[in-house]
Order: sequence, then structure tokens, then C-alpha cells
Amino acid sequence: MSRTTRTRLVTVTAIAAASALTLSACGGGADAGSGEGDGTLRIGVVGASDDKWAVFTEQAEAEGLDIELVDLQDYTQANPSLSQGELDANQFQHLQFLAGYNVDADDDLTPIGATAVYPLGLYSEKHTSLEEIPAGGEVAVPNDPTNLARALLVLQEAGLIELKDGGSAVSTEADVLPGSKVTVTPVAAEQTPIQLKSVDASIVNNDFLKDSGLDPESALFQDDPDSEAAAPYINVWVARAEDKDDPDLKKLVEISHSDEVVAAEQEASGDTAVIKDNSAEELQEILSGLEDDIRNAS
Repeated sequence: MSRTTRTRLVTVTAIAAASALTLSACGGGADAGSGEGDGTLRIGVVGASDDKWAVFTEQAEAEGLDIELVDLQDYTQANPSLSQGELDANQFQHLQFLAGYNVDADDDLTPIGATAVYPLGLYSEKHTSLEEIPAGGEVAVPNDPTNLARALLVLQEAGLIELKDGGSAVSTEADVLPGSKVTVTPVAAEQTPIQLKSVDASIVNNDFLKDSGLDPESALFQDDPDSEAAAPYINVWVARAEDKDDPDLKKLVEISHSDEVVAAEQEASGDTAVIKDNSAEELQEILSGLEDDIRNAS
């Protein structure tokens, strides 16, 4: 997938949530990753309008890379679109999410670089401490499988629930043991901040804090992003397996770790991001172990 010098043009394509994430409107029409056509690198991201991506694209341009940011509004189509060649890479998911996709789809998408781990926090508009959450209280959690399991582990660490067999990266609400202090209600991840008006607390993904006006410092509890247990939640750059050594994609990973991009990332995350620099080989090893765990659980 070698590429020649490109015109320095960066565009952003927003994909409607109900779409199949096809890029027919992106121009070119060439098979992404083939090195043919317009030579543009099509990168799937979440929140393409964020300032950090403006910093990133500026640096990519300076390196002679022509990239097109595709704003992912439907997580379920992001990996299939990469697998089918409609994207050259994506950067929106952690290893646990990728493992679940690969197993379910019998695919081999591959992490090529780390970005950060974001702590997963418990927030409330009704209570100011864990102790104030009453017995029998209700906590909203994200309902997608990977974030659901992580949210349940956070609640267990906070002492609000107990999970069957101690819990795991594949736990579901069915694993919450009777006698737990609170009940859990899975909802769409983007709904967890909205649910704060009607539940005792919500586990809210970092992606939704800023738009919801939530201060990361106000979290009643959060997991430790530097712990071994956080390894499955390292966010990664992902490519097709055959493109894992592509020099242009490796350059994107390098750019994402520049001082300027890291500073923009920290500002965008409210200084919650814990930057990770795991090698591609280490990430691939973690991914393989997670995939095995998911298959065994099935």
C-alpha cells in the first residue's frame, strides 16, 4: 500500500447513524489501501470536528499525507467498512471492542498502535458520594457488550454490585448477583448522561462528558487506567491485517504521539487521557488473548 506524494487536502465526511458507512460520496471510488486512485488515506474517527483532529491533520499534511477523516456515527459499521476496504484505518475503539468484533465477524483486523486509556467514571446528579447512593438504587450503564462489562467491573470495584465468579471482560447484567446494593439498567451509551435525571447514577463514557457538561473531576468513582485490568481498554489504531506494516499508517501512529497532538488530546479529554505507547506487537498479543477469552466464554 505504498503511496506517492499527495496533494495536501484534508476533508471530513460525516456519516449518518443509519447509514451503512459507505464512502461513495467521498470521491475517487478507488479501492482504499490499494495505492491506486487519489492516494487519500481514509481514516474513520469519532468526533472529527474536535480540535485534536485539526492539530493531527495539520501535522499529517506537513508530512505529505493526504487524509480524509470519516466521522463515525455508527460504531457497528466502522469495522466492517475497514474490512471491506472503504477505510484505510480507524481510530475509535479499544482492544476489547475490537476483539468482540473479530470473533463475531470471524475477521482479523489488527491494532497497529496505541493512543490512550480513558478512565470510566460513575456520575450522579442526585448524590455527592458513593455512600449516598441508597440500597436498591438504580444505575444506568452502557449496553454495548464491551463497555457493559467494563461498567459492571467498575461498579463492583466501587462496592455497589457483586458479579458472578468475580466478573470478567464478558460479564453482563445477568451476572449481577442478588443482594447487590444497586440494580443496573443497560441503555445506549449516548443515553447514559441523559439518564442522570431519573436514576441514582450513570456510568458515562469519556466521549460523552464534554457535550453533557460533566466535569471529570465530579466522578464519584472511576477505574485505574494504569492497572493491568485496564489493558483491554487501550484505545488503538486499527488496520487490515495485510496493511499492518504499511509505512504511511505507521506514520499516522507516530503523528498521534507528537507533543502537539498529545496536548490537544489532553485538552479534549479534560486531562483524563492516559497516553499509551504499547508496541503493535504487544497490542496484538493482548488482542489475541482477549479473543481467546471471548471464544471460551461462548
